[in-house]
Amino acid sequence: QVQLVESGGGLVQPGGSLRLSCTASGSVFTIDSMGWYRQAPGKQRELVATITRGGATNYADSVKGRFTVSRSDAMNTVYLQMNSLKPEDTAVYYCNAIARYQRGYWGQGTQVTVSS
Repeated sequence: QVQLVESGGGLVQPGGSLRLSCTASGSVFTIDSMGWYRQAPGKQRELVATITRGGATNYADSVKGRFTVSRSDAMNTVYLQMNSLKPEDTAVYYCNAIARYQRGYWGQGTQVTVSS
């Protein structure tokens, strides 16, 4: 079992920055990849960025060049540095982990609001 807890969300003006963190506990050695998804009201949850234990990254086209995902060497923490934030980035951001046997885990989510 893996438990995920996000932090770092909040209110920021357009063009501003936020850094999200997600800490994993439990069977962290079974985690193959971690990442971030987001969901705005009335929209489906969408992939934002992922990173594998080996360090390979993947980004949604909408955030490339603005967001950076990284992880600790132990794969117990994943970060999302968000720069040049836009109102359309407003959503609940969820931490995700894919573990052994393709088992998926989710955090509770953290609200990011980009508004003047």
